[in-house]
Amino acid sequence: MHHAPSTLALLGLLALGLSFGAAAASTATTATADNANTAGWHTGVITSGGEIHPVPKGSSYMPDPKATYKVVFAMTRGSDDPTKVSPAVERVARAVNLFTAAGVPLKNLHFVAIAYGAATPAMLDDKHYEDTYLVHNPNLPIIRELRKAGVDIVVCGQAVAEYKYHFDWMDHDVPVALSGVTTITEMQLKGYALMQL
Repeated sequence: MHHAPSTLALLGLLALGLSFGAAAASTATTATADNANTAGWHTGVITSGGEIHPVPKGSSYMPDPKATYKVVFAMTRGSDDPTKVSPAVERVARAVNLFTAAGVPLKNLHFVAIAYGAATPAMLDDKHYEDTYLVHNPNLPIIRELRKAGVDIVVCGQAVAEYKYHFDWMDHDVPVALSGVTTITEMQLKGYALMQL
């Protein structure tokens, strides 16, 4: 008889534990399902790079699909690995994919990206990139897509000279500008927001 209350209490605790366990498992399943809805990276308009991650509906500070966005990107970061795309080029592609994923049409994106500093070699044509790094220029497919999407990509002429490159070594899709300083100043005077990459 002394064992009956203990056994009943033990069974009660066991049932309570199972109940909590089931609730926890249900919550974990819901969390996993929610994560599954937003998990994974994917591309958008620019398919060669610039992967983005989906966010829940109703997220804050979403771009206005009716607004016009003017941005000048200062691309200064190169890749530590010449077989990989420059992080700066990748970020410009990501910006296009983010804005268009939010419903902003390409015609409302006025983007200018100028490469200088460590991002300068990414603007080389394939032949001169391969001469230097022994691999094809991995940045060119994204640059081509960005140009097609209306992004103006240019390279600083002063940086080209500092790297001791010839101007005609730059890819045909990348015009040479006078400098990064003058290009960024000119764009900011025209109302472009500066994004440092």
